[in-house]
Amino acid sequence: MPFITDPSDTIVALATPSGIGAIGVIRVSGDNAIGVVDSVFSKYIGKEPGYTLHFGSISDGFKVLDEVLVSIFRGPRSYTGEDMVEISCHGSPFILRKVVELLIRKGCRPANQGEFTMRAFLNRKMDLSQAEAVADLIASDSMAAHDMAFRQMRGGISRQISELREKLINFASLIELELDFGEEDVEFADRNDLRSLIYDIQTMVVSLLETFTMGNALKEGVATAIVGKPNAGKSTLLNALLKEERAIVSEIAGTTRDTIEEQLHIGGVLFRFIDTAGIRETTDTIEKVGVDRARASIEKADLVICLFDVSTETPESIHDIIASIPEEKMILCANKSDLETRPDRWKDLKILPISSKKHEISNLLNALKERANELNQGNKTLINNARHYEALSQTSEALNRVMEGLMENRTGDLLAFDIRQALHFLGLITGEVTTEDLLGNIFGKFCIGK
Repeated sequence: MPFITDPSDTIVALATPSGIGAIGVIRVSGDNAIGVVDSVFSKYIGKEPGYTLHFGSISDGFKVLDEVLVSIFRGPRSYTGEDMVEISCHGSPFILRKVVELLIRKGCRPANQGEFTMRAFLNRKMDLSQAEAVADLIASDSMAAHDMAFRQMRGGISRQISELREKLINFASLIELELDFGEEDVEFADRNDLRSLIYDIQTMVVSLLETFTMGNALKEGVATAIVGKPNAGKSTLLNALLKEERAIVSEIAGTTRDTIEEQLHIGGVLFRFIDTAGIRETTDTIEKVGVDRARASIEKADLVICLFDVSTETPESIHDIIASIPEEKMILCANKSDLETRPDRWKDLKILPISSKKHEISNLLNALKERANELNQGNKTLINNARHYEALSQTSEALNRVMEGLMENRTGDLLAFDIRQALHFLGLITGEVTTEDLLGNIFGKFCIGK
């Protein structure tokens, strides 16, 4: 489906979710948006100013379809940058369908997915990274994800990328100027200054790349695997965290044979807890699959709660499991701590004593809140979009080639080529560089009315 459509089209779509509700909002945008709505509305709104509300009825000939509120937004001071009208109807699917059909008969075209936001981008109301943040904001299901998306929508990464591009463009123009005087062997771009600039920009790019894991965790939820030997109390811990009997608990070792995933908000951050099969050597084919999935969960998880039964284990007996988990993402929990008679033997390990069965897990919850606070770092710009990460990675590679070229005293035309490559990849993030396929891929993920 093509996304670069005729901008003179007036488009219409339902902007609220389908189904019965108190109200439903129909959005209309384009050169003739006000005129089309005016032709079916009971009051003349052709000359009404923007940011005004009007109560009246929508009629199909002599048949009144609904009493509505009409909101007028005149371009360029609107979401799309065009004249826009939003019609707030009663939330009957029948009414909404009839009003949309009427507007189409009067000259509107059904909007494509994301076409309202795409028009906002094309009309320079926002750049591409801000447009993508709109989708993230709609999809956010935690305070941390909401805050991150809102910062991006307000231009968090856009400002940094624009600053980087502007600095590079200034030097690129000087090097391009040198090429015009190639036979005269002159240098307008000081190579030492360029080397310093490339180093500074590369440092900023790498810093942004390093935030991707954190940003993605905030966006998708912190994947937190609960691992340990059979009967360590992993399922009991999951039930204690959720405060409900979600996982089957049994004294029979190997009861959990597959991963179970549940979500919980802690400190404004979404955690995705994954209860895994007990890790042990086994000849049972099905249990072995569960153990393999448990090991895979350790590798993929952002955080790992390593649980052991402190009443039966020793520091030596849990060494292998601890050694298989990266220290930076491990929280070591001593379950059944109320049964521990020799606490001194654990003094060399940083453990959190808990009792899943008695729901005494405050130590673990506090540790998770601390991790949530570490992730949710206020106004820090975070990368949470795989497309942005790829573009920044390619930018970094291009900048490395520029630095190598400077060290090897390469000619200006080779330096200019690599600088243009860096500018190209930075431009992909904010939309200075676009293709129809790129826009179709991005806006095709939006809902119809956005």
